[in-house]
Amino acid sequence: MAAATFRVHSTQFDFQLRLLHSNTHHVLQHRKLWFRPDRLPLSQICCCCPDSFAPIRKISRPGNTGERNEEWRFDTTKIPHRVRIQSSRAMPFASPLSPAKQEKFYPRCNPRNSGPQSRDTPPKRDTGIANEKDWGINLLNEIVNESGINEDGSTWFRESGEELGENGYRCRWTRMGGQSFDGSSEWKETWWEKSDWTGYKELGVEKSGKNAEGDSWWETWQENLNQDEWSNIARIERSAQKQAKSGTENAGWYEKWWEKYDAKGWTEKGAHKYGRLDDQSWWEKWGENYDGRGSVLKWTDKWAETALGTKWGDKWEERFFKGLGTRHGETWHVSPANERWSRTWGEEHFGNGKVHKYGNSTTGESWDIVVDEETYYEAEPHYGWADVVGDSTQLLSIQPRERPPGVFPELDFGPTTSPRSDVPPEDLPPTQ
Repeated sequence: MAAATFRVHSTQFDFQLRLLHSNTHHVLQHRKLWFRPDRLPLSQICCCCPDSFAPIRKISRPGNTGERNEEWRFDTTKIPHRVRIQSSRAMPFASPLSPAKQEKFYPRCNPRNSGPQSRDTPPKRDTGIANEKDWGINLLNEIVNESGINEDGSTWFRESGEELGENGYRCRWTRMGGQSFDGSSEWKETWWEKSDWTGYKELGVEKSGKNAEGDSWWETWQENLNQDEWSNIARIERSAQKQAKSGTENAGWYEKWWEKYDAKGWTEKGAHKYGRLDDQSWWEKWGENYDGRGSVLKWTDKWAETALGTKWGDKWEERFFKGLGTRHGETWHVSPANERWSRTWGEEHFGNGKVHKYGNSTTGESWDIVVDEETYYEAEPHYGWADVVGDSTQLLSIQPRERPPGVFPELDFGPTTSPRSDVPPEDLPPTQ
């Protein structure tokens, strides 16, 4: 059978594709991508798929960094639909920062000044959507517009305000930022809360920055409470977008995450991710949908490619309801000569302890059997409506404008739309 293994370290990306043919393991591809500022020398290795060989490039491996690993394993011979994730300390770029460089990378305002202290750090990869308490949003209750200069010559500013609109709309915001004395590094951060008479509430953050090395980053986060006009069911939605770019290499990454919950247990979660390093790029999309009545859909699609034309990937999908369901997936590889290898597989779960398994590959393999096997799937999200309500106390405490007697909110009964896009970005979006 085939297995595609993606190993991700905070200082390296290790992509492996393995093929089991005639009970023998053949390494199809083994690839390590190191984010290194000193531009390590390249050596030649070979990527092989059945009946073909294609040269690819590999960056020489330095010594052990001692950091924890994060593994994504796909094994179509065992549990092709599951992903085991071990979290790791993620960094915007993998070069560890020394204490001396840390101060240069994150300029801080002098604490003895009255100006805001920069909390800015580049976003971290694969950290999902933070809870509101992790942001420490503290909006000012007065209109402020001030600025100053610190002892080291760096400057800062802070301002706040309030915007009013129709249907009871109100937006309270606070904006702050600063830059080094020579302008080579800077940071900005904006907080806001919004509300109107329909019961809509929103809490959000946007931050950006750059350093003297030319590295830049941007991140936005928000959560909102709304009510479906037709069913009156309350919903909470959370989302985050993150990106970082290297100033010294052709390297960067972008992520978009979203979560939606309603009071009846319906839940949707998903993410789109993209990254690149020199001539190598990789993508990932995944999603989960729970209808609150026992039906669940999960899917994942990952792929990568090099400028030489080598491409490889793995995808799967599962649908279940009351013990019945299906799983199917594919592992594939394309050489620079456009020679394609793939293996597809599928499972039918009948709910009685019997599972029909089938599949085939472009090398002539095939199987079609029925086995005795227990069916396992998650019918409910591990983090659902009760959890998100408990973690959204600041959002729920937003006070809307007082509504005058006899004035009623204008409701929009149009169709609801999903904020996600089914097509991941081909390139990183511009820094805001």
